[in-house]
Amino acid sequence: STCACVEYYGKALESLIKQVKIMSIHGKMKHKRNKIFTEFRKLPGGILVCTDVMARGIDIPEVNWVLQYDPPSSASAFVHRCGRTARIGNVGSALVFLLPMEESYINFLSINQKCPMQEMKPQTNVLDLLPKLKSMALADRAVFEKGMKAFVSYVQAYAKHECNLIFRIKDLDFASLARGFALLKMPKMPELRGKCFPDFTPVTVNTDSISFKDKNREKQRQKKLEEQR
Repeated sequence: STCACVEYYGKALESLIKQVKIMSIHGKMKHKRNKIFTEFRKLPGGILVCTDVMARGIDIPEVNWVLQYDPPSSASAFVHRCGRTARIGNVGSALVFLLPMEESYINFLSINQKCPMQEMKPQTNVLDLLPKLKSMALADRAVFEKGMKAFVSYVQAYAKHECNLIFRIKDLDFASLARGFALLKMPKMPELRGKCFPDFTPVTVNTDSISFKDKNREKQRQKKLEEQR
């Protein structure tokens, strides 16, 4: 749903999935966007992590799957997203992830967009990759900061969803969400003010001590910290 989520999960997938080309694209890239898109089209296979910037008006041959981690903010965008798999007589699959409290979105799409859906049985033997993602955040401040920004942007986007009778921010389980983002601690943001999260355990490490793997960025950070002191 957001550029920050694309940045974070794109980076995560690069480390978690080997021997598959992972590319990321979102609206803030501007000049790089066309280059990445052209490169992706030429690949024999791969994964493109993207926002709704790729929902319509593009042609990528033989897309097998469209995985919608976030339900799109507009119902028409949902159909356009799914349509990436069915260009020019091709057949493909599309999957949207919904929480139990969001299931009435299925009826809404059926009526609003004439788009029937079937429930997919949960996959068994799924690997828990969150500890690895946490380790990545502890080892590199860039990953830690990307995760925090992604979480904040996700919550803000959820609050602005056009179907706010279905997607109600007051029903969100922030602790579970933070665990799903593999956060090391809860961020400070207005939506979380005054709330307690007994189901979320922050790391015991002082997150200020996490350094950037990029030596130049770390040097700049240390300089800023010194100025603040």
